[in-house]
Amino acid sequence: MAKRKKKQNTSGRIQARDLLRLFREQGRPLSRREIYEQLKPGAKDKKIIRSLLDSLVDSGKLIKIGKGYGLVEKMPLTPGRLEVQRSGVGFVIPDDKRLKDIFVAPDNFGDAWHGDRVMVAKTPGKRGRNPEGRIARLLERGCSKLPIRVTRLLGDEAVLGRPTSTRHNFSLMVDITGLEERPKTRDILLVAPGEKIEPYLWGGEALEYLGAEEEAHVQEDLVKASHSVPTVFPERALHDAQQLPDEPDPEEVARRADLRHLPFVTIDGAKAKDFDDAIHVAPTDSGYTLHVAIADVSHYVHPGSALDKEAQQRGNSYYFPQSVEPMLPEKLSNGLCSLRPNVDRLVMVAEMDFTRQGKRTGSRFYPAVLQSAFRLTYAQVKQAVLDRDSAARDPLTPVLPMLENAEALARSLLAMRQRRGTMNFDLPEPEIHFNLQDEAVDIRPRVRHFGHQIIEECMIAANEAVAEFLRDREEPCMYRVHPPPDSDKLETLFRLLAQTDLAESLPQDTSPKDLQELLTRVEGTKLEFLVNRLLLRTMMQAYYSPKNDGHFGLASECYCHFTSPIRRYADLVVHRYLKRTLAGEDPGKTNIKRLTKVADHISQQERRAMEAEREILKRLTILFLRDHVGRTFTGVIASLADFGFWVELDEVLAEGMVRLSTLNDDYYVFWPEKQQIIGERTGQTFRLGQEVRVTLTDVNLDRLEVNLALEEKS
Repeated sequence: MAKRKKKQNTSGRIQARDLLRLFREQGRPLSRREIYEQLKPGAKDKKIIRSLLDSLVDSGKLIKIGKGYGLVEKMPLTPGRLEVQRSGVGFVIPDDKRLKDIFVAPDNFGDAWHGDRVMVAKTPGKRGRNPEGRIARLLERGCSKLPIRVTRLLGDEAVLGRPTSTRHNFSLMVDITGLEERPKTRDILLVAPGEKIEPYLWGGEALEYLGAEEEAHVQEDLVKASHSVPTVFPERALHDAQQLPDEPDPEEVARRADLRHLPFVTIDGAKAKDFDDAIHVAPTDSGYTLHVAIADVSHYVHPGSALDKEAQQRGNSYYFPQSVEPMLPEKLSNGLCSLRPNVDRLVMVAEMDFTRQGKRTGSRFYPAVLQSAFRLTYAQVKQAVLDRDSAARDPLTPVLPMLENAEALARSLLAMRQRRGTMNFDLPEPEIHFNLQDEAVDIRPRVRHFGHQIIEECMIAANEAVAEFLRDREEPCMYRVHPPPDSDKLETLFRLLAQTDLAESLPQDTSPKDLQELLTRVEGTKLEFLVNRLLLRTMMQAYYSPKNDGHFGLASECYCHFTSPIRRYADLVVHRYLKRTLAGEDPGKTNIKRLTKVADHISQQERRAMEAEREILKRLTILFLRDHVGRTFTGVIASLADFGFWVELDEVLAEGMVRLSTLNDDYYVFWPEKQQIIGERTGQTFRLGQEVRVTLTDVNLDRLEVNLALEEKS
């Protein structure tokens, strides 16, 4: 048999792999002129080469060296992204996920800032388990706009300011001639950074006046800018959205399973505007049939379209206390893909059969059309179904039996998950309440009851069923992976618990079921708070991947996200693979490398959203607490460090720090292996979960700090 010839580039155009091959063959860095001499391109190909070189630099395969380019793989440098901690130190997160993060001291940042793509050179020595390095080259700025706080007015044409992010340790001299409104000190501006003037001082040009620092909407705007949260859709994406119809195409409706006779309902928060999931539960002889219907976003958003590219870039929607930055334009998210009552909507359905004990016995998936019968809120479901309030039940008479079936099924599904070992920490989620002037007036735990759990159990069941369907057919899927706990942190926890009454009953294994049993064992005891918090800290962050490695927290062997394609790109990918599989299409060879790249990107965007949401919560909490300085609170110690301990307040859902430097009755030492702070002379001890009384002494919006002082009686 003749040997198969190596596939040649028959497109007639130079491609990225041709350039990389040339660099490897030459074995040295090359200038653009030298590349032209080797490839002898025409005028059009020269333009392509310039574009490819830029793309290869952006992707970290080539590095710019003066007027030339070199292969990153041949350089003693590692490409990655710089993440600066609030303490001032930094870590470069390598592009190659197999490598460890590289510690970088502030003196070795060079001109790099938090979020920048950089090349780092490793230096001798280690910091704990991480190698050390210095920034050798700046590849790309992480942000083109910076929110700054005005610190000084410099005449009529300039101001001095500092970035609002605690991770940026420099000042900017900003040209404000382009602003219509003259800023005051502590006002917030959006600035385009310019050239470096001197160490720790940069130039800049004011792009926008955001407003006074104490206004909640200004805080939201600056957090969005700091975390590069997208706020404007590209014109092409908006144009594509506007070309979509206002209602589903009748011909497409006729091709689908017709579920308009079933009384589906949506259940969401009172302020929700996009309704992308609806449920229906019917009793059977052996249990229940659950329909979970999800808006068919993939019917309207096609791979490679402007809408798809923007959705992938965003990765998810971004939620703030007073605003939302959606993944898809409003025409889709609040219109065509929102399952509003009494209008036809295209959906993908997961239809599942369950026993009365919550065991799934069958599942079917198909495209359908439905009309939601009711748009319900969690409060309505609580009053009508859980509290059996007659006034709340009467308006829901047509769907009340269905809702009661849904409650019964949800309780069975939850019990089934608990038996297999689902981890349940159930920590309170803060909710900020505003007055008519947009001022934060209270921070309370978000109300949660079994009405929320009904929807949650239905969605988990559908997500798991879809993931198993694709896995069993060996089709591609974007799995939701949650790794096992950090073994070192888990070992530290067990060493600590070995010194307590739990010493004889510690689990021999670290499966989800064993750890959940540990949580159950300490419930209601003095160890409950300590075990909950320390066990939570052992948990790893979930992420997306085309490889199925299971979901530890849910004790699930196979899990994906299917139920929110309006607000998560991962779900949209899963819908596409599900539809392709159902249609029996030949999938061809899936580009796993490209799918992994998409998974890594949307996982990173999810972390960005979480960090932005945490920061705005912290900022609004500080604004709220400014009027409460001097007030005494009760609370519990939630975390300890060698310089103090954090206290969760009871009266408001917020936390602050008691610094050891404020305790003047003794010298205190932190014992991490005991998770205690102990006075050397008095033996006074502070431990996790301990109740204390504290006074709010100071809040600092610049450093995002809430400072507390321990009451002497405490």
